[in-house]
Amino acid sequence: MKIGIVGDYNPEFPSQIATNNALIHSSKKLGVSIEQKWIPTTTISEQIDTIKETYQGFWIAPGFPYSIDGVLSIIKFSRENNVPLLGTCGGFQYIIMEYARNKLMLKEAGHEERDPHSAQLVISKLTCSLFGQTGEIIIKKPSRVFEIYQETNVIEQFRCNYGLSPEYEAQIHEAGFKIVGTDSMGNPRIIELPEHNFFIGTLFVPQLKSTSETPHCIVDSFIGSVINQVQNNPELKKKGSAH
Repeated sequence: MKIGIVGDYNPEFPSQIATNNALIHSSKKLGVSIEQKWIPTTTISEQIDTIKETYQGFWIAPGFPYSIDGVLSIIKFSRENNVPLLGTCGGFQYIIMEYARNKLMLKEAGHEERDPHSAQLVISKLTCSLFGQTGEIIIKKPSRVFEIYQETNVIEQFRCNYGLSPEYEAQIHEAGFKIVGTDSMGNPRIIELPEHNFFIGTLFVPQLKSTSETPHCIVDSFIGSVINQVQNNPELKKKGSAH
C-alpha cells in the first residue's frame, strides 16, 4: 500500500518531519505495512500518469510548494476519483483552491501569499496568525470528522498564517465542501466532502500531536480509508504491487 506525500520536503520543517512520523505511528497501530514517499511538486506534471497508477492515497503536506499546478492536479484527481486524500495546514488551503477553481469555476481563485493581487483571493491572510499556536476546535455533527474524533471540542496545534477567506466561506460550504470544524469565533478550521471516501482538510497540523503511544485519530482514519479502498478494489491491489 503506497501513500504519496505531496510537497517539497525540508527536514528543517517540524511539521514535515511529523508527517513522516505520524504515518509510521498509525500504520503500526493498525498493523499494516505502508510505503510512504514524498512527491516533489515540480515533478508532478511530467509523471502524473505514473503517480496516479502508483499511489492509493495522498497527503497534501504543509509547506510552500514550488509548483502549485502540480499540487492542484493531484487534488483534482483524488476528488474526482474517490481516492483518499488528507490536506493539513497548506494542504487545507490548496484543496480549497482546487475546489474553487474546478468545481465553482472561479478560474482566478488565488492564494494571498503567492498572488496578493488576485481578483479572487479564496485563501487570505488570517487576521491573527496561528503560527505556533494551540487552539480549540469545535466539531459539527453529523460529520465524518465527528465520527473520527467522537468529540465536539478538541485542542490542536497550528503553524498557519493563511486560511479560507470569509468572502468565500458560504459559497464553498453551500456548494458541498462542508465546513465541519471551526474555532470559537466560527472561523473555518476543518473541511470535508461528505460523499467522498475520505477527503478532509485541516488548517491545523494533527501530525504534531501524533506519538507512537497515541497516534492521531485523523491519520488513523486516513490510512483506514486507504486500506478499505484497496481491499474493495482489486485493480488497486494490482497497481500497488506492480510498482
